[in-house]
Amino acid sequence: MKVEVAESAGFCFGVKRAVDKVYELTEAGGKIYTYGPIIHNEEVVEDLISRGVGVINSPDDAACEGGGKVVIRSHGVSRKVMEQLRGRGMEIIDATCPFVAKIHQTVREASEKGDHVIVIGDPDHPEVLGITGWVDGPCSVVKDESEIRTLDIPEGMPVCVVAQTTFNFEKFNFLVEELGKLFYIEKAVNTICNATRKRQSEARELAARADAMIVIGGKNSSNTQKLYEICSRECCSTYYIQTVRDLHTEDLPFGGVVGITAGASTPIYLIEEVRNLCLS
Repeated sequence: MKVEVAESAGFCFGVKRAVDKVYELTEAGGKIYTYGPIIHNEEVVEDLISRGVGVINSPDDAACEGGGKVVIRSHGVSRKVMEQLRGRGMEIIDATCPFVAKIHQTVREASEKGDHVIVIGDPDHPEVLGITGWVDGPCSVVKDESEIRTLDIPEGMPVCVVAQTTFNFEKFNFLVEELGKLFYIEKAVNTICNATRKRQSEARELAARADAMIVIGGKNSSNTQKLYEICSRECCSTYYIQTVRDLHTEDLPFGGVVGITAGASTPIYLIEEVRNLCLS
């Protein structure tokens, strides 16, 4: 069989930057924590735990009482969480992706002007929770067309629209158009990062010509789930796996084209393991 790996598969800039920072800190020693799993990849998280890195999920976590360094993952956190961690005496290492940090600035400025902020994305995703935590005024989160109809925004109130960085690019444009039919959009900023757009575009093109498609990523990874959705529409034989252990090569077409892509939280070594197994 022929195996093709999407060029942009795997770690994005923001994730690599955050992960590298944690590994760098482990070399220096001391109490190190990440606020939530540093990425949605169990293999990496377990490796860091084996190196003594703890995971806290709230400023009220008992671990915070002893101080130490806490790394803010690429998803970012709310302003309130930042303040609470500092209040606990934690040294904050802010590894928020610069593209996410820019969204924080955008929504903060928009809310200060009196805009109603709408975030297009998953309301339960840590990135979205962080974004909404920088809004001082009215704020809504929508992820599909049906939720737009339920929004209660006063007529004529200016609206600022942003997106979760890993949201589906085409769906974002559609939802902005639908929002514009009902509300006065003063500002709509496409905050989906270029790496996400490129990854989604490459995955779509590769899946369209592949006989089977493999999508690698953590089960809780939002951007990987979106890749799987995109690839499934183009290729009926699409498989979502976390590691090489989940791959059943007997399901792959003999003599056909197998495409491989991976989410932003997938290390290159996992991609190579899957590629090598397909070729063996």
